[in-house]
Amino acid sequence: MDPPIGSLLADLKQRGLLDSTLVVWGTEFGRTPITQNAEPGPKAGRDHHRLALGVWLAGGGVKGGQAVGSTDEFGWKPVEDPVHVHDFHATLLHLFGLHHRQLTYRFRGLDVRLTDQSGTVVDKLIG
Repeated sequence: MDPPIGSLLADLKQRGLLDSTLVVWGTEFGRTPITQNAEPGPKAGRDHHRLALGVWLAGGGVKGGQAVGSTDEFGWKPVEDPVHVHDFHATLLHLFGLHHRQLTYRFRGLDVRLTDQSGTVVDKLIG
């Protein structure tokens, strides 16, 4: 995926659009570097997990050239500067110019929002 993503970012930069375009690249789940519960062979694959996954951001007000957080040696769980999904959403909304605590709606008698009650903007990601 490196060549097409690199081309996309280069094209956005060349056209002067990278500063105003937020590029978000992520997965639906994390992947471990090892297999579990499978014999080696064509059907073996890396295990899935829900505790840690990689996401990268570019442009659109993001501070580039940095990594926030890290996992254990197996990529299983966060060990340094974890970013909760509510914090990630709060940060994305901030980059879109929206205040996440103002996006509240009533559902079954409760005030609900995408970032729950605990979401906060990850300042390390803001350029």
